[in-house]
Amino acid sequence: MPERTRIERSFRGISERLAIRYLRNLEGERIDEDTVAGEGWTATISAEQVGVGPTLSLTEVTVVFEGDEESLESLVEEFARKAMRAGG
Repeated sequence: MPERTRIERSFRGISERLAIRYLRNLEGERIDEDTVAGEGWTATISAEQVGVGPTLSLTEVTVVFEGDEESLESLVEEFARKAMRAGG
């Protein structure tokens, strides 16, 4: 059995809903409220408000990708590309 890899990435300026949509567009299927899974991978999404300076806050979405290294390599890269275009 291949070893599972875990990669955690945070993105500001996107919503949980948008993160889930991106993962579904990357051939994932929503399996519960905060988890999307695809062939060889799962991604768990969480969000929190983070301060940016004294008066501004943004949503920071954290995605924990788990799966075989080969599957995650391109998945994380594609997801990050989509998230960076949408967020900040």
